[in-house]
Amino acid sequence: MMVAPAASRSGVVHPVILCGGAGTRLWPTSRRAQPKQFALVVDGLSLFQHAVTLVDTEEFGSPTIVTGPDLRFRVLEQMAGVERAAASILVEPDARNTAPAVLAAALPLYQADPDALMLVLPSDHRIADVEGFRAAIAAATPRALDGDLITFGIHPTRPETGYGYLELADPAARNASEPQHLVRFVEKPDAARAEAMLADERHLWNAGIFLMSARAIIAAYQTHAPAIYDAVTEALDAARNDAYFTYLGKAGWMKAGNISIDYAIMEKASNLAVMPFAGRWSDLGDWASVWRDGEVDEDGNVLSGDSLAFSCENSLLRSDVPDQMVVGLDLKDMIVVATTDAVLVAPRSSSQRVGQVVNQLRQLDRSEANDSRHDRRPWGWYDRLSVRDGFQVKQILVDAGQAISLQSHRHRAEHWIILAGKARVTVGDNRRDAVPGDHVFIPAGAVHRLENLQREPVILVEIQVGDYLGEDDIVRYSDHYARVGSV
Repeated sequence: MMVAPAASRSGVVHPVILCGGAGTRLWPTSRRAQPKQFALVVDGLSLFQHAVTLVDTEEFGSPTIVTGPDLRFRVLEQMAGVERAAASILVEPDARNTAPAVLAAALPLYQADPDALMLVLPSDHRIADVEGFRAAIAAATPRALDGDLITFGIHPTRPETGYGYLELADPAARNASEPQHLVRFVEKPDAARAEAMLADERHLWNAGIFLMSARAIIAAYQTHAPAIYDAVTEALDAARNDAYFTYLGKAGWMKAGNISIDYAIMEKASNLAVMPFAGRWSDLGDWASVWRDGEVDEDGNVLSGDSLAFSCENSLLRSDVPDQMVVGLDLKDMIVVATTDAVLVAPRSSSQRVGQVVNQLRQLDRSEANDSRHDRRPWGWYDRLSVRDGFQVKQILVDAGQAISLQSHRHRAEHWIILAGKARVTVGDNRRDAVPGDHVFIPAGAVHRLENLQREPVILVEIQVGDYLGEDDIVRYSDHYARVGSV
């Protein structure tokens, strides 16, 4: 597809929210199935929901969400939680970084309106100055309509070594109220270089936020990354749709490089400009940034969940388990985070190294590296209460009006004990209603389903017994969420 002649301009900005990262530096709260954009809640909203509401005014269209197969139903659930609907939800067959993801969102926008403006947002940032950020978008819009690729630069407040930087030609440009010329991108610096860049006032943090027309960014891919352009075009041509999602074709998608849009496009393009933003911003990329962003007590501590601090200073204490207390005594500049299956204790200064710990856990084949005992499903959730050789015990909640797929298991039998609610249970040819206190036995190989036809959740305990208890031992025959033959 070649870029077409100029078309009419629309004043609407189309948000593209990238929702695929895992956030390993926020382990153990952030895991593969519960990444930080869903796991971290600020002012009652997850970071993903914050990104959605950030662009929820008449100046913006409905967002396009780019996510992965494991997170697609979480996106639906989170959108419903703030009563918003997506224009589309694109599902990547595999995480290929931001360059393919942005192009996958740009091409359909271009087909609808070549001059459509798109705002690319990460799903895991916090922007406290919402009105200021919207004003910055409005100030950058004319340059984007004229064909520039606008990147947003954040006023640095400390010599941060965990961010990339944007270099400006003039220190005065840092305080400008309109886009400025970008001299170059600067990689994450060491401490001495970060101190120097903070002092010279010519550098901004690279926020990874972009405003541009579909026409301009597609032309940039055709010029600077034609292989990615061809691969993503093939993936879109082979895409399939269901009621909720657009699944990108795997064969084409896997030909796209695993590369960021900064490397693939922005560092090569000549039509680039920077929109300075002085408002409060954080990518909440590690526990130190969560501490900085939080509400501190008189001793500089940030407490979350069921936690208490005694004689502690400048520390973060967090419990992600409702009935598990975290108590700190005589701590200074420390991080303590407790989940159902793992506890992190580290100096705040070591926050950037938590990702290394996760990599080591993966090498040790520890399930805690990626998975937690609490897992979301499109129908509700389950907690693993006990896991031993040959058996597993779960607590399961099925939301009102939802249903587990019609399925069977080759390697395990299951025993359900209904604790709350009223369930419609199918086992083989038998179907009946089950109420609190009822027991249901499901032999290995039996086709079964649990449906909640009521307005209250169904809660049950499931005891699994067998020689293999993995989640992939499921054969689905029918499913409300189009997962037959999928995940």
